[in-house]
Amino acid sequence: MPCLLCLIRLQRRYLASTVEFEIPIVLASASPRRMELLKQLVEKFHVLASNVDEDALTTDDPWDTAKILALEKARYVAKDRPDSLVIGSDTVVAVEQEDKTYLQLAKPTDRLDAARMLRTLSGRCHLVITGVALVAPCWTRVEADETKVNFRTLSEEEIWNYVDSGEPMDKAGAYAIQGGAAGFVERSEGSISNVVGLPLELLGVMLNEFRLEMG
Repeated sequence: MPCLLCLIRLQRRYLASTVEFEIPIVLASASPRRMELLKQLVEKFHVLASNVDEDALTTDDPWDTAKILALEKARYVAKDRPDSLVIGSDTVVAVEQEDKTYLQLAKPTDRLDAARMLRTLSGRCHLVITGVALVAPCWTRVEADETKVNFRTLSEEEIWNYVDSGEPMDKAGAYAIQGGAAGFVERSEGSISNVVGLPLELLGVMLNEFRLEMG
């Protein structure tokens, strides 16, 4: 599979160049992956991690879960930064079941949980859904993007070698497409940056909408 960062940059070519905003920009996440992605759209921004109970806000619908969590993360930070445009984001990995409901995979709780998640994803298609929320004074928008990802069949040795690397432990679905799990992916449809944790194409549209509406 081609270099994931290269693919992200290729998708990013069609977006506007990085810009400065008159209003301060705050990313409501301490994720290094989201910070690196946001740098491709915004020249200057602050980082302030949110602290919300994700389990309490999870719903049966993964799209709703992603949007609700993104919004609540942005609102949490906006209370301390009411003068800013706050960007909240949350990623959900979802696997459709036979009854058409979705199994949602959050961050693994331990090594056994990570291995269980990777077995669930092995040899099948899943959705990666990222909610994005923008919260500013008198202005709020929430959207979500989705990417279909197909994993090839993974051996137990591959699963445990990956778990032992430690990489899955802070990732939704227990994998990083930009890291050691890149070789697990047979194909994907949609935004690669969405799978990493921040859909640049969608966020670029939302930021442009903000600039146009707020002048």
